[in-house]
Amino acid sequence: MKAPLIGISRHRLTTDGEGVTTLVAFHGCPLRCQYCLNSHCLRPDGVWQRLSADEILEQVAIDDLYFQATNGGICFGGGEPLLRSDVISKFCQKCPKEWNIYLETSLNVPLHHLQQVVPFVTHYYVDIKDLSPDVYRSYSESDNTRVVANLQHLADLQLQSRVTIRLPLIPDFNTPADRQRSRWQLEEMGFTLFDEFEYIVPK
Repeated sequence: MKAPLIGISRHRLTTDGEGVTTLVAFHGCPLRCQYCLNSHCLRPDGVWQRLSADEILEQVAIDDLYFQATNGGICFGGGEPLLRSDVISKFCQKCPKEWNIYLETSLNVPLHHLQQVVPFVTHYYVDIKDLSPDVYRSYSESDNTRVVANLQHLADLQLQSRVTIRLPLIPDFNTPADRQRSRWQLEEMGFTLFDEFEYIVPK
């Protein structure tokens, strides 16, 4: 099975985890966010290549020495990488065990996709947008029920220390008070690692 990619970016330093990482970015996303940074992941002509798990491994293995020397590894992003959980799972079963596996995700996917990769992921970077259903729907044109359920699944597995939750302030969509309410709700679930920032919207 081959997955559509929008690109592979090598030699990233401390942006997707520890050490040197390579970002493997998948095409496709369930969201339609107003300020999407990778809108080409939604366009039919946005596919860079279609690669199998073995072919992805062949491309990224060139940096094995960097990964092992710096405690780095692979970050799967996109788009929404969990839509390709079968490819990620196969990749992780074949790549060197010393590689760290990072995942940048919205978690807005059916639970079975998350369950498929949980045994392999070193750390999750979860962009929740906002936990308010109204804010989330207004910004992403989607419901966030799956996001909350998948966060709860990670909490039930006691994996909170392996999850960094991105809490953006989104101009015209949420407020500092909205973001604080999201953080309180997440802290009640046991999450402690947060990345708070503000979207910079082009004028």
